[in-house]
Amino acid sequence: MKSITEQLSQYKSVHLNKKNVATHFVGVPLILWSLALFLSSFQLPIWGVEVSLLGLVVACTYLYYIMLKPSLGLVAICLLSPLFYHANSFQDHPYLYGIAISVFLIGWAIQFLGHHYEKAKPAFVDDIAQLAIGPLFLVSEICFALNLFKELDERVESIAQEKRKLLM
Repeated sequence: MKSITEQLSQYKSVHLNKKNVATHFVGVPLILWSLALFLSSFQLPIWGVEVSLLGLVVACTYLYYIMLKPSLGLVAICLLSPLFYHANSFQDHPYLYGIAISVFLIGWAIQFLGHHYEKAKPAFVDDIAQLAIGPLFLVSEICFALNLFKELDERVESIAQEKRKLLM
């Protein structure tokens, strides 16, 4: 498993432009919310209990974040859980799929606009696992702006800059 430093610096290497990062603060939550909305509509019987597919995916994602860096994972849980809770509250909406698809497409349009500013392809093009890192990247950017995890911030920035030079 790649370390938190490797994961975040890989992601950051194609997210150095402030306009691109700003678009991600809109696009990524929209995509997450739309996926959560979609996944909330599926229930799976596990050991005789109906379990939401959303709950399983979120639990696995949170476990992964905790494994990468427990303290940052806990911050991610606190910041992302309201988004998932809100999407789950729509699970019986009659237009759930139409809303989910519309918001998903809007979120991706915003993402690609950001990468137009960046003049770099999205991180997931070379590593599909980077899709799971996007939300954690945003959480880390918030923490870094608040001077939390300063050593991690410095390492990620330095490695990302080096990776970006190799891409050019």
